[in-house]
Amino acid sequence: MGKKEADIRLNKFGTVSFAATTKVNDFIDYLEKDKVAGTKCKDCGLAFFPPRADCCQCLSDNTEWFEVSGTGKLVTYSKLKFAPVGFDQDLPYAIALLDYGDYKVFGRISGEIPDDDIKIGMEMKTVANRLPNEQLNYIFQKP
Repeated sequence: MGKKEADIRLNKFGTVSFAATTKVNDFIDYLEKDKVAGTKCKDCGLAFFPPRADCCQCLSDNTEWFEVSGTGKLVTYSKLKFAPVGFDQDLPYAIALLDYGDYKVFGRISGEIPDDDIKIGMEMKTVANRLPNEQLNYIFQKP
């Protein structure tokens, strides 16, 4: 029997990768196609972002992928002036929470949006993003 190759796609995610593999490494394939995806339980309908392979509500592992599309409403945000190790070169940046109705997405606001333009309740969209070092992430932009 041959040796199974390690699935290390998650190493491509973010400024600093803290995990090499998960049960939802297909998330990286979506980002490479300029899409952001979450998962939804086929049994109870609960949607997840970040994606999960197992439902915390009904304990099913029967999930499917969905594309994060349209706009969400900005629930809250914070402008960071201090950051954990590995993120200090990115300062300052803003982290935020968007509400899409059935699910929420936590992430960064695009650095191209001036601070004065950021307002609670504003519509934003989640988009795939390539970092200068070819790593992948997603950011929030104006629609």
